[in-house]
Amino acid sequence: MTPSASPRRTTPLVALLALLIVAALGLAGCGSSSSKGSSSKAGSSSAAAKPAGMASIAEASLPAEARDVIKRIDDGGTFQYRQDGVTFQNRERQLPSEPSGYYREYTVATPGAADRGARRLILGRNGELYYTPDHYKSFLWVLRGGAT
Repeated sequence: MTPSASPRRTTPLVALLALLIVAALGLAGCGSSSSKGSSSKAGSSSAAAKPAGMASIAEASLPAEARDVIKRIDDGGTFQYRQDGVTFQNRERQLPSEPSGYYREYTVATPGAADRGARRLILGRNGELYYTPDHYKSFLWVLRGGAT
């Protein structure tokens, strides 16, 4: 084998190796779907661990109005209140401490209430979902599609 023939034979090998590396790197990122706001599926409550001592509730056990809001979040849809989708500040410190902008809040309409009512859904950037029936006094970890 002459020195000039060697590059012709190794070039396809190097190209194949480079292709395999690129493909492997691409597949390594396939499982992550962290994104901002409503485009993050609310269904991935398993993306983060349930806070210790926090009670949970199955999505199917939530009020119908809450399930409707979850569907709108999942669909990236429109919301009834202009405040929906704004940053939840976590001033009460009931949820795990995260950087500003991590949590988004959505109103869950309260039948018969003259205003927005007390019920809210809070969505974390990693898909974790919380429900508060009493305007941030307490929170429940929402189990998407499952039982408590």
